[in-house]
Amino acid sequence: MNDLEILNNRPSKKKILYPVNNELASYLVRQGREVSLPVSHTDLLNFTWSIPIKDEQGNSTYWEKAIYDKRDWDYLREGLVKIYAILRTEGDMSFADQLDVARIDYCSFGNSLPFRIRIVNKFNSNFDHYYIKITDASRIYGLELEHFLSPNRLTFYTDRGTLVEEHIPGLPGDVFLEQYLDRGETNKTRLAKEFVKFNERCFVRLLGDMRAYNFVVVATPDIESYQYRIRAIDFDQQSYEGRKNLYMPQFFKENNAFVTTVLSQLNTESIEQYKAEEWSAMAYRVAVTRFRLMELLNIMSRDTVAPPEKQQLLIDQLNAHFKTPAFSRCKSMGQILKLHLKYMLRGNLKLIQEKTRSLVKRIN
Repeated sequence: MNDLEILNNRPSKKKILYPVNNELASYLVRQGREVSLPVSHTDLLNFTWSIPIKDEQGNSTYWEKAIYDKRDWDYLREGLVKIYAILRTEGDMSFADQLDVARIDYCSFGNSLPFRIRIVNKFNSNFDHYYIKITDASRIYGLELEHFLSPNRLTFYTDRGTLVEEHIPGLPGDVFLEQYLDRGETNKTRLAKEFVKFNERCFVRLLGDMRAYNFVVVATPDIESYQYRIRAIDFDQQSYEGRKNLYMPQFFKENNAFVTTVLSQLNTESIEQYKAEEWSAMAYRVAVTRFRLMELLNIMSRDTVAPPEKQQLLIDQLNAHFKTPAFSRCKSMGQILKLHLKYMLRGNLKLIQEKTRSLVKRIN
């Protein structure tokens, strides 16, 4: 293995930011994702100083509380409340008097330089969050694909160089492993089932770098136990990495405890069953969103969202995985993703088509 291959076998520590091209920008306008925002990411960078934020154990969280001059703060408060209204009520400002900005946090560790905005209801102290980041084509493709292909819907908006994302609630995967995995009420069998499904969702849609701190675990009380949903919260490595295994959460050492739980709770037949269930669910999502999904994938196919060497490595590894030379015809990560979806889901899509034809015949 040469030096380039060794480099490509590691998750990217600092991903390249790719600009939003004219085609993608036009798509965002057509789909209602591009709006006029009263505050930009650049505006938020004008803080005068910051205070490190530590967790309950006194450890660094990589977040800092941003402090602004009063004139800047008054301007930002009004605009940030308006952005929250855009996210939550389509811009209806009827309830704006009840809302205020409790805090603005900044993270210089992330490549998108994110700001976390805490909005509080002044009458009951309930609070919510959202994020303002630098736009990145990879992240936007990742957010849209999550909206189409996962069980979760996402709200986000762009305004030229600014990206606004809703907060995805849940316990960070690493926190869940440390504090909740071994609790008596944790249903490890159901958790294992969900990790298998999450692993397949990431691989099918080529979402990379899903280490434990890049996803959250949502536990929902159910009859006699809990159901679990694992949700990605970081989408900037959508179709970016070269190594196939970096699109499969099971291969990250940070997720070893999840993998151990799967192996201890499920047999081979159960694992294959849950993988098949997720392929079927994803095929239905493809069928339902096919026109908008295809429009997005066609734009992505003409875009650049990864270095050429990573693209070629992924082509080689997917050719070996599927025992085909077909991926060698791909000229972009978008084309690779389109072909990968076809190879992973075509059996399920064929069954859906046959069922649809049969239903149409009965109706006619």
